[in-house]
Amino acid sequence: MTTNDTQLGTPEPARPQGPKAPGAKRDRATEGRGRRADQNRRRPAPRPGTAATTARPEASRPEPGATALPWAEHPFTPSLTTPRPHPAPPPDTHPDTDPATTTAQPDTDPPKPRATAPTWAERPSTPSLTTPRPHPAPPPDTHPDTDPAATTAQPDTDTAATTAQPGSDMPATAPGRHTEPSPRAATAAPGATAISHPPSSPATTSDAPERRPRTTPWLALVAVVYALVQFVLVVPAFAHALGWDEAVYVSQYDPRVPAAFFSAPRSRGISFLTAPFIAVTPSVPVLRIALTLLSSAALYAAFRVWRPVVGARTTALAALLFAGLWITQISGPQAMPNLWVAFGSVAATGWFLRAVIRREPHANRWLAGCVAVTALFRAPDAVWLALPLIATALFRGRRTLPYLVGGLVTGLAQWVAEAYIRFGSVQERLHVSSATEGDMGLHLNFDNAWSSLNGPLLCRPCTATLHSPGLTLWWLALPVLAAAALAYAVRERRLLATALPVAVAAALAVPYLLMIDYSAPRFLLPAYALLALPVASLVTRLTSRRALVLAGLIVAAQFASQATVLTEVTAATATTNQRYRAAADSLRTLGLRPPCLVSGPRALPIAYDAGCASAQIDGNNVSTTVAGILGRAAKVPTAVLTEKGQRPPHYARDWTPYPLHHTRGWTAWLAPAVPQGP
Repeated sequence: MTTNDTQLGTPEPARPQGPKAPGAKRDRATEGRGRRADQNRRRPAPRPGTAATTARPEASRPEPGATALPWAEHPFTPSLTTPRPHPAPPPDTHPDTDPATTTAQPDTDPPKPRATAPTWAERPSTPSLTTPRPHPAPPPDTHPDTDPAATTAQPDTDTAATTAQPGSDMPATAPGRHTEPSPRAATAAPGATAISHPPSSPATTSDAPERRPRTTPWLALVAVVYALVQFVLVVPAFAHALGWDEAVYVSQYDPRVPAAFFSAPRSRGISFLTAPFIAVTPSVPVLRIALTLLSSAALYAAFRVWRPVVGARTTALAALLFAGLWITQISGPQAMPNLWVAFGSVAATGWFLRAVIRREPHANRWLAGCVAVTALFRAPDAVWLALPLIATALFRGRRTLPYLVGGLVTGLAQWVAEAYIRFGSVQERLHVSSATEGDMGLHLNFDNAWSSLNGPLLCRPCTATLHSPGLTLWWLALPVLAAAALAYAVRERRLLATALPVAVAAALAVPYLLMIDYSAPRFLLPAYALLALPVASLVTRLTSRRALVLAGLIVAAQFASQATVLTEVTAATATTNQRYRAAADSLRTLGLRPPCLVSGPRALPIAYDAGCASAQIDGNNVSTTVAGILGRAAKVPTAVLTEKGQRPPHYARDWTPYPLHHTRGWTAWLAPAVPQGP
């Protein structure tokens, strides 16, 4: 019975009958050489479901003297892949196969790395055709482990991509793509013996993804350390009460307490920031923890903007230098705007440089957002921030001008609207603001800034004397280091990235060093943050080992001195806040319950802690008159506070005095209408 060759895939050759003819031994030797040569030029077996392969051109001519076998005319020849356990060969294997090239059967031990070729792979390759033509699909018993190294590109492939077989190292081929022929298979000499190579390790293949070297996230570590220092040294000391200015900002949106008087120079950004937390709980510790986490995240985000401009090391060192200052650490958990102005200024300047130098597409939008946020926290400072940026944009980067102006206008919109609602116009608000600040004009305020550098938190009137002058040498060295960084930048021709933060820092310091007659260390926080960038850039460019060691020792000494000042100022501030809390507790004991009114020099933080409203008839927070206080005293419990040795105001001299315990001599004068305490 005759079987169709195209159905079997591997035709059965006719077995020779009778004695061997003369010259059969020579013909068999010639056959062996032809088979070995064809093994080096073998073609891959097509996958099931793909188009049939064509014959290889180099296999079109058999060697002279080779005897053509009947199955050599079959258009398809299966080929090998990476050796692995496979089913036994079909029973119709040619009897003249060389035993040395026979592979192990599945019932033997696992294959060794250099496995031999299967028996049926040694049959003579199919003579190639001059014209490519389609071939029938491979038989179902085709060996699946095709060698990827021997896979050649097929010109007549018209189907989808070849998929990788399970357990094979060959990657899946994309649709319509062809693999390049293996140099070993294409250049094998006639008569060479084919050697099966084990598959390459995944770690040595070219397709394996390259591992990027791990870099230490120094900036993130600086932010984490900044948070830890606040949690350990600042938050526990400030967890019991709010300070004077903090009470003003937080009370604006506290649903439990009447809002304190909001003076003309203030902006509502910090009130917006604390409103979600204070609406949920009146707990001061919760507010401190939330602000600590937010300030640490803002430190990272603001200085992260500079990484593409000055590099990762300079960015991390600048953040470390700024976070190491005692005023930066004490301002983190406080509800005060100056630290947030510093973060906004650093980020805005960085985005401006990225928009001008690097021409990043989204930098202008981030620039506008940072300027707007800075204006929300403190409107006058945002104007001083925008001035050097706008001046720079006029000469370089005019495309940033609409974003700068738009961000500034957006941030000032709320401040302008409030100016018209409360004061009648922007000009009138500026006039009132100047009077509140002590008639702003030309005032050389360097001496007050120097005197308050190590505390107190507010020097007004500034009668404090500087203690521990050796701990303030960094302040004198700061402009010198900034000038050295500028000189180095001129020599390296990268002036803009160094000069701009110096110019913005100088602009932000102008109103606090030249236009007011009192000082507070927090006023210069934006300038410190921006100057930390050129100073860090100067340090990171040191190449000498001795210079690096010396710089490290100086930085360590600076951190130690700042920790000393932080401990002293924190203890003093915590004592003052405890006096506010003790005074509020004493007022509640005397019978002051909301609604109530408190007036006097320390009225703002004490009234907030007691749940009462506050009012002043003099000073820079004037919010009412004597008639107003007397009218309120006839309706609600009212108290006037005085410090040790002070007499009450003339309208309260007939009121009843009550000493406030644990306040160092403070006295509460209660109006007659107020019920007496127990």
